[in-house]
Amino acid sequence: MSQPVSPPTSVADLFFTFTRLALHGFGGVLPWAQRVVVEERRWLTYEEFVEMLAFAQLLPGPNVCNLAMMIGDRYFGWRGSVASLAGMLVFPALLVLTLALVHHQFAQIPWVQRAVAGMAAVAAGLLIATGVKLAYSLASSWRWLGFGVAAFAGVAVMRWPLLWVLAALAPLAVGLAWHTEGRAAVNGEEGAGR
Repeated sequence: MSQPVSPPTSVADLFFTFTRLALHGFGGVLPWAQRVVVEERRWLTYEEFVEMLAFAQLLPGPNVCNLAMMIGDRYFGWRGSVASLAGMLVFPALLVLTLALVHHQFAQIPWVQRAVAGMAAVAAGLLIATGVKLAYSLASSWRWLGFGVAAFAGVAVMRWPLLWVLAALAPLAVGLAWHTEGRAAVNGEEGAGR
């Protein structure tokens, strides 16, 4: 993996960047996370982002919080991890509590209901856009694209529980990666199957 162009300058840099990220990410932070961490701040390469995100999705808890903690830990250890998580949660939690109180007072007003429905549509669009961007990283190899299609089919089409799909596909993907990388090392190649 290549080194990031510009690591964060301090724990405070992590905190404020993830605070800004969380506050901008209405309906889903993941699309913004890739843009901020890879394109704007250049803390990770795109490949590193995809690998960290894949691991973050296997862990319990919110994916983006897991990702933020891994990025913080990478640069500043446990202090960076705590700062990144605090940035993701402190101000957004205060904002959500405030909005929940306001929404409770005005939820029966028709234009408020329509606004909430509109926000849900925007959130769905953001998630689809992020999925398409991440799918490009799979397109370099039919093997990995096949796992992505199988996961999508299992969860979205067959409506199987996510845990079952992960339990079935993760060992197969890890085994294939191990076999492919092991064979590449013997042949003197790097990154075969990617």
